[in-house]
Amino acid sequence: MQPIEIYTSPLCGFCHAAKRLLTAKGASFTEIDLSRAPERRSEMLSRANGARTVPQIFIGDLHVGGCDELHAMDRAGKLDPLLKG
Repeated sequence: MQPIEIYTSPLCGFCHAAKRLLTAKGASFTEIDLSRAPERRSEMLSRANGARTVPQIFIGDLHVGGCDELHAMDRAGKLDPLLKG
């Protein structure tokens, strides 16, 4: 399985929804809570080409985007193969 990183904040409903989907798929992920590690926000901005909202999701080297993009990949049947690498 490819490594997954997700930048989040604790009060973000979209973050919780993205994590629920990944968990339901059996995917483990590294969560970077920007409220606890604000110094990592600039890292997220750089990796996400300036995207400021959370979640920002990365699977392997691919920047998936946010929760909507993650769910769209799942509906299109593209998430499972990506998770398997």
